[in-house]
Amino acid sequence: MKKVKLGLLPKLPIEWNRKSVGSAESGREVLSDGRIKYWIRHEELKGVSPKMLTWWFQHLEGDMEYEGHVYNRYLVWHPEDHVHVSYQKRKADGSVGPGAALRIVEYLGRQKSYLVNVVSPIEKLDEDGFIHNPWLYGILPLARMEYSFKETEFGTRYENCLIVGWKGISFRIFQPIFEFLFFDKKHGFAWIKHNIEEVGQFERFLPNLYRKENENIR
Repeated sequence: MKKVKLGLLPKLPIEWNRKSVGSAESGREVLSDGRIKYWIRHEELKGVSPKMLTWWFQHLEGDMEYEGHVYNRYLVWHPEDHVHVSYQKRKADGSVGPGAALRIVEYLGRQKSYLVNVVSPIEKLDEDGFIHNPWLYGILPLARMEYSFKETEFGTRYENCLIVGWKGISFRIFQPIFEFLFFDKKHGFAWIKHNIEEVGQFERFLPNLYRKENENIR
């Protein structure tokens, strides 16, 4: 796995669109196969289209101008929790989609005990949604992340979930130990809070960034 310096970064000194947990519907449930699902139905994203979201997940690397300064765009997406994102692997033609893989480092709620440090192969990425599958330390299947995008009159209906664990009887047996060691309920609800905050931030920066980098698109 690509070596990245770990540790919390200073909070970006910017204004951002931090939405509250109460702005979305969310919850936790145990699936029939024993895996644990944390889910979110965000309030409508105004001014953000599924095309913009697809483009964003294909262009996570790099800098952007925001409030008159240049910042790493991944840090603008969540100015407190994010540390690093890169494409650990791209497709043969250099693009990003199924077959590529993300490297993600972040601290949910700025808590060191909630470090996310994963390589996550991309299974699906288009205007209907995004699916990737995080592996802990690149060796242990940890979770499945599913996103759904539906265009509305004013933007996008954005839903997503984090499914913790793996399919099979072995996870049913080890579920209590897995939750205790890696991902308990508090950890899961910290993910929900983090995700609601970063998705809400799309309204603040993504439409302008998309237009600047795609000037020929009307």
